[in-house]
Amino acid sequence: MDLLNTLVDKGLRRELPTREEALAVLATSDDELLDVVAAAGRVRRHWFGRRVKLNYLVNLKSGLCPEDCSYCSQRLGSTAGILKYTWLKPDEASQAAAAGIAGGAKRVCLVASGRGPTDRDVDRVSKTIEAIKEDNEGVEVCACLGLLSDGQAERLRAAGADAYNHNLNTSESTYGEITTTHTYADRVDTVRRAHEAGLSACSGLIAGMGESDEDLVDVVFSLRELDPDSVPVNFLIPFEGTPLAKEWNLTPQRALRILAMVRFVCPDVEVRLAGGREVHLRTLQPLALYLANSIFLGDYLTSEGQAGKADLEMIADAGFEVEGAGTTTLPEHRADAAAGGCGTGGGCGSGSGSGSGGVCGTSEGDGNAAAGAAAASTAGAAGAAVDAGAVDAGAVDASVPGARPDLVAVRRRGAGTDLAPNA
Repeated sequence: MDLLNTLVDKGLRRELPTREEALAVLATSDDELLDVVAAAGRVRRHWFGRRVKLNYLVNLKSGLCPEDCSYCSQRLGSTAGILKYTWLKPDEASQAAAAGIAGGAKRVCLVASGRGPTDRDVDRVSKTIEAIKEDNEGVEVCACLGLLSDGQAERLRAAGADAYNHNLNTSESTYGEITTTHTYADRVDTVRRAHEAGLSACSGLIAGMGESDEDLVDVVFSLRELDPDSVPVNFLIPFEGTPLAKEWNLTPQRALRILAMVRFVCPDVEVRLAGGREVHLRTLQPLALYLANSIFLGDYLTSEGQAGKADLEMIADAGFEVEGAGTTTLPEHRADAAAGGCGTGGGCGSGSGSGSGGVCGTSEGDGNAAAGAAAASTAGAAGAAVDAGAVDAGAVDASVPGARPDLVAVRRRGAGTDLAPNA
């Protein structure tokens, strides 16, 4: 297919596709899906080989958020039966992080619900970062605390933070339909503050909220312009009790096309397979590894994910390898640029969580623990995770084609509980 050959050539040169080419990827048929995956996989393999970076999320403060992000189970007015608790102490957060690190995680993402941190919150998170770094030499720490104000990014970096996550989530033109308590411009401003403070910027999107193909292309092109080092691709987890509970718009095939489009537009960045992968990719999760070079391990912020051990088995069975702590994730040209401030001069595939609602690279956050019980297969692992958790969403909703609320399980273990985490 001429389109795919063109996109591969551009990806290997870090050249921006046209909007028409990006839209054409999303418009390909299911018959062409494996060709699309193979083409985007060539670009992924060129820049990242067969390495998969593991990330682990710690939910520092859950629920009770004053923001009204429609996708989030922690939002103002949410009736989702999620865990709700205030700030974890630094030693508690460090213990939670240790489970993910033991499971192979290279980066720990510290997430807190809310519009943005107070100066006291920054002090608290700084102590947590220091505790994690002291206990785990070489681990990367990413903070995801919401909208940042003057000086806060610099203070987090001084405490040892390596990165900051704040997702754009959707296109600027439709952002007001998803959230009214802050603006798209607010999110862009926070990503820029992270850049300017020398933090590695992490910013991505949430697919499946009813957006058009044009919206998806718009937000990915905006991300490329912002130049984050990592781009989490989340798939909406439609929690009962949230405004988007009935938005079941994704098939496994569409989810793969979205990931492929992101890889073509941002060929040399860390594309992270994030929240909702178990719910929407289901048994096709291994194919996503040919597109994304990074995943979250285990559970998410407020929902349960695939068993951590099953994640590791999936990676090995698909012929990939977990990226070691001593390996630099980014290609040399981006890593060198990031050393002087995130991505400066690198470009998201070019030569050139998230804040309010506390979403770090996942539509509901992410996390995991040491190594849970193995599932019999990759597909069975997702089901096992659901069976192990409280399935608040109930049985399959026959009134919505493709709906799988039976796969949405509220997290009842790990941070904020007395039960061991899943990692």
